[in-house]
Amino acid sequence: MKFYSVEGNRQKLDAGAMFGNAPKALWSRWVEVDDSNRMELACRGLLVTDLNGHNVLFETGIGDFFEPKLKQRFGIYESGHVLLKSLAVLGFQPEDIDVVVLSHLHFDHAGGLLTSWQQSQPLELAFPKAQYLVSKTHWQRATHPHPRDRASFIPELHQLLTDSGRLHLVDNAYHDLLGDQVRFEFSEGHTVGLMHSIVDDLVFASDLIPGSAWMHVPISMGYDRFPEQLIDEKSAFLQRHLDANHRLFFTHDPDCCVTNITLENNRYGVKNTIKILKEEV
Repeated sequence: MKFYSVEGNRQKLDAGAMFGNAPKALWSRWVEVDDSNRMELACRGLLVTDLNGHNVLFETGIGDFFEPKLKQRFGIYESGHVLLKSLAVLGFQPEDIDVVVLSHLHFDHAGGLLTSWQQSQPLELAFPKAQYLVSKTHWQRATHPHPRDRASFIPELHQLLTDSGRLHLVDNAYHDLLGDQVRFEFSEGHTVGLMHSIVDDLVFASDLIPGSAWMHVPISMGYDRFPEQLIDEKSAFLQRHLDANHRLFFTHDPDCCVTNITLENNRYGVKNTIKILKEEV
């Protein structure tokens, strides 16, 4: 297998929202903000080739599906569909992707499944041949959202996935498409049915731990549905994968995509961070 980090469109979001009830005096040690108090966030995916005979893309980022007004609101400042451009640089076209695995369906993780916005044109799936894997419990949440998180989802995407006939709902640790080369874990604190993929020694942290600043166990986001549960899950998750000598893959960290886990003085941290992943196993 070969592993590649694949950059998608970046965005800038209010840093206070990204750190929940943590005061600015604390989180300002970890991140830089602009004049509008916004921090930069990556929205990257992980491409693994020759995984059970497939090219598998884990996550698609925010993409380019928003109309200009909403693109500006959510701080998406790059033009075009950056994820597709990044895949092309690696030599892959959309039809080369066999499987897309989604940790969840919030728009900053699943928006890249869609083609770029064009006025008066319907959105389409950007990967015409891919099979799509989503957690079964999260699919129920996405298609029947609570008012608290309804705006995080893309209803048009749910219908397109259903109509494709290529949607698979995952409800245990393995799926036939990927065999025993990918194991799934689930957490509930960020959103119901968040799915973490484990490939070799690499664990897709998703929004349980968006980046290195959130390695601090008590830190949660304002976007997390159940913060206390998330904190408990994060603590167990970090200890479990530290003991297994696993590395974490970050989707949102602007500066690194992969890290080892450390534990010193009862605090988790990072070491041997990688900015761009291009690795063969």
